[in-house]
Amino acid sequence: MFRRVVQVLVSYRKSLSNDLTFRYYSNSVTKPTLPSVSFEPQPYKGPNYNDVIKSRNTSINPCVQLLYQEPIMVNQGYMQYIWDYTGKRYLDMFGGIVTVSVGHCHPKVTKAAVDQMHKLWHLTNLYLHPKMHEYAKKLTDRLPGDLKVCYFCNSGSEANDLAIQLARLHTGAFDIISLRNAYHGATPYSIGLCGIGTWKHSFPNGFGIHHAMNPDPYRGLWGGSNCRDSPVQTDRKCSCGVDQCVACDMYIGQLEELLSHSLAKKIAGFFAESIQGIGGAVQFPKGYLKKAYKIIRQRGGLCIADEVQTGFGRTGKFWGFLQHDVMPDIVTLAKGMGNGFPFAAVITRKDIADSLTDALTFNTYSGNPIACAAASAVLDVIDEEKLMENSHHVGTYLLHSLSKLRRKYEIVGDVRGKGLMIGVEMVMDKESKKPLSKDKISAILEDAKDMGLLLGRGGLHGNVFRIKPPMCITRADADFCVSVMDIAISKLSGI
Repeated sequence: MFRRVVQVLVSYRKSLSNDLTFRYYSNSVTKPTLPSVSFEPQPYKGPNYNDVIKSRNTSINPCVQLLYQEPIMVNQGYMQYIWDYTGKRYLDMFGGIVTVSVGHCHPKVTKAAVDQMHKLWHLTNLYLHPKMHEYAKKLTDRLPGDLKVCYFCNSGSEANDLAIQLARLHTGAFDIISLRNAYHGATPYSIGLCGIGTWKHSFPNGFGIHHAMNPDPYRGLWGGSNCRDSPVQTDRKCSCGVDQCVACDMYIGQLEELLSHSLAKKIAGFFAESIQGIGGAVQFPKGYLKKAYKIIRQRGGLCIADEVQTGFGRTGKFWGFLQHDVMPDIVTLAKGMGNGFPFAAVITRKDIADSLTDALTFNTYSGNPIACAAASAVLDVIDEEKLMENSHHVGTYLLHSLSKLRRKYEIVGDVRGKGLMIGVEMVMDKESKKPLSKDKISAILEDAKDMGLLLGRGGLHGNVFRIKPPMCITRADADFCVSVMDIAISKLSGI
């Protein structure tokens, strides 16, 4: 009898071992299949890969580092996919750093740009040309209130730079507030707004700019499972009651302390993203921006909404600030505005815009005809293909799917976001929240890339996977993304 029991236990152990081996083999070797696509990329006919790497190392500014140990050399893009020089296809879940809004080389946007190129490439805005004025009306019709005056430029950094000037000129005050962990640009002026030390060089910057405590419900001093406007909440305990957020009140208290101790009675303005982008898709406690705007206005300041990454439907609303029930005085736009064509804007009220007229302010490429044509087509595509709605539905589905990875793995600390503005924060363990090391983050990124998935990374410690794809992705793409991440994380975790 004893021998029979031993035989059964040995047999069961072997069976269990085989089952575990099979599951590990499946997770570590069997790769998910990309959703099918009928598009055929053109064969690559450019320079040799090794020659390009050599050129990169000798001729390109070294401050921009390549994302992968084995860098991808991209040949072509179409909608949510890109192909490298070998013909391998990837699902682009980073969207060229949240810039490809409606899809790589979207046919309608491409046609609009090409048609305009055949007519007129460039004309200084000292002359009239209809594309700029048509687009300005089309864009401002989508903004609430008196946000009707546009100043067009080339990048989000430039737009925020100009917004600083506008706030200071209009109020006659100098002090500006932004948040720790925020990123608003890298020009010598806008870099002062940046509250992420890894972007700071040791030269004078930020004169007159002050950083308030970042209201982060996951990693900050306060916050819990009822605090943020996200389909997926943090796993911290929360003591908030109905229509009350204790964390919000605490962070607002910190903002009031900053104002009381460090600033003059009148201030120029307050910058905030609707969801922090480069900071790692950090969301604020519900009600924070609304209360902050009220306090800033009591001190004579303007409220500036940085919609460079959250605008144009990405969060499931056309503008991210609408999720917070606030009305900014100035809005800055870029990235998805031109679907990758360099284009940006500052939009404000006429009384604020008039503050720039005391001296000349000029941008050679402001309102470029090709940029306006492409951006106008982007607005059409968002409407015609219901991409804002797609961001909401597919994004919510993706967030819930990713939350299963948080429950499954100790190193997945937080999943957050709205629409297709998503962050997955990786940690050494859930209790300490110590950031997962860079080599392990890189290993996951590398494995995901090898399986055909491109992700971004962000946050102060580079430990947040940034998922901000073209808004045309499908549920099948979302499933592929989660399956690949599951395998890559499982391989690292040894599960």
